[in-house]
Amino acid sequence: MKPPELISVVTLLLVIFLVLLHELFWLFCVLRKKPLRPGKTRNIVHCIFIAGFVLLLYALFIEPYWLDVKHVEITTKKLTKANFTIVQISDLHCDLQKRAEEKLVRLVNAIQPDIIAFTGDAVNSPEALPSFKDTLKRLRASLGKVGVKGNWDVWYWQGMDTFSGTDFNELSGETVSFFKNGEKLSVIGFNPDQPVDLRALSRLPSEAYTILLYHFPGLNEETGEVPIDLFLSGHTHGGQVALPFYGALVTSSRYGKKYESGAYTLGKDQMLYVNRGIGMEGGIAPRLRFFSRPEITVFHIKPESQTKI
Repeated sequence: MKPPELISVVTLLLVIFLVLLHELFWLFCVLRKKPLRPGKTRNIVHCIFIAGFVLLLYALFIEPYWLDVKHVEITTKKLTKANFTIVQISDLHCDLQKRAEEKLVRLVNAIQPDIIAFTGDAVNSPEALPSFKDTLKRLRASLGKVGVKGNWDVWYWQGMDTFSGTDFNELSGETVSFFKNGEKLSVIGFNPDQPVDLRALSRLPSEAYTILLYHFPGLNEETGEVPIDLFLSGHTHGGQVALPFYGALVTSSRYGKKYESGAYTLGKDQMLYVNRGIGMEGGIAPRLRFFSRPEITVFHIKPESQTKI
């Protein structure tokens, strides 16, 4: 059975399960010879099952396609003239069946970023690699595109040629510098299957604004005091299924809910941002999102002096 067919079967089984749950409830009442009386109680039960069915349809067919463009403004003393616009995308988890890829390309290119950073997890199956590459290739950035691999890329598709032909520069310990209006911004990245060189991080020039790409959130807990201004991660999908006022049910992170999604202030002038990603977990897991919309993050990094009146 091909992946799209499997996804359709799992989705159908979810719907059938919800309907059967409703019918089993009524059967239980009949066998106990205590059927619900007409009126408020029966109406409430019907409403609960109908609401569950509607929410399931929403999680399957609406939220996975509803991209959230999140803007984050960062001011720094390390820049005096240049403004950098950086787009972070993560966890595309492409399948043979396309979902939000076309909208992703359209929205990112409309932003006209200087730099695009991808923080890992490309595909759910090797057959989806052409779709992933085509998506990345059509993304436009005036200064350049950089990326790192995620856990799916190195655990399940070891040796896969992930970035060739996309104009993305894969960072596996390397540092790339971008220049604008005579000022520099540096990006360093590490793949999950390689040790993070803490000595190399400590030697980074402290005068340049520096961004670190790493798929798993929480690397900041291991690096200590290094001249990294912005850590960019993904992996958690924001839980992919979350609850209001509680957030992610599961993050698959060693740090649990500590870094589940969004911005975290780490110290003076230092931030971690955990992107919710675009796609959804692979395998037999149903492709759904609930209260955790797919995300494009736009960082506006500008001189601190521009905020002064």
